[in-house]
Amino acid sequence: MALVGYMRVSTGDQKTDGQRDALVAAGVKDDPRHLFQDHGVSGAKAERPGLTQCLNSLRDGDTLVVAKLDRLGRSLGNLVQLFQELAEQGVGVRVLDNPMLSTDGTSAQAKLMLGIYGAFAEYERDLLRERTNIGLAAARARGRTGGRPKLLDNPKVARAKQLHAAGVMSPQEIADAMGVSVATLYRYLAK
Repeated sequence: MALVGYMRVSTGDQKTDGQRDALVAAGVKDDPRHLFQDHGVSGAKAERPGLTQCLNSLRDGDTLVVAKLDRLGRSLGNLVQLFQELAEQGVGVRVLDNPMLSTDGTSAQAKLMLGIYGAFAEYERDLLRERTNIGLAAARARGRTGGRPKLLDNPKVARAKQLHAAGVMSPQEIADAMGVSVATLYRYLAK
């Protein structure tokens, strides 16, 4: 049952000293097996090598310790998901600047707060989906269609099909003549 710390700073000129001091004061050993960091990595990035190493090192009964909640997650939904995954692994989380969110015990408050955060995350996803659908409907009403623009119009597709059926040119030659890749040519020929 180890205390495992994680710290992160967003830019290269920032330092993790304050987070390190708080984690060590909370009982995390100041060594590479117990203390992980991402330096100059935005929390918005999905790829955070230090966090990945940290999460891979956690075992049943361990506690992940962070100085501040925002150092851990990219978004509210991401945090709720992470807390749930860690709970399933038998790993607790201790948030030093907000003990109410700590799940390293049987805190009813933490369960309540995570439930509330989960509801807000779901609400946030629903709002985003709703706004996206409204925007798409407005664009369609104005005659705009989404998706990638067509690379070949109907006459070019017909000509490519004729050339391919006649066997007078290789697929690469036809694609070059039409100004598309061979893969794109085959997609249009299959239609």
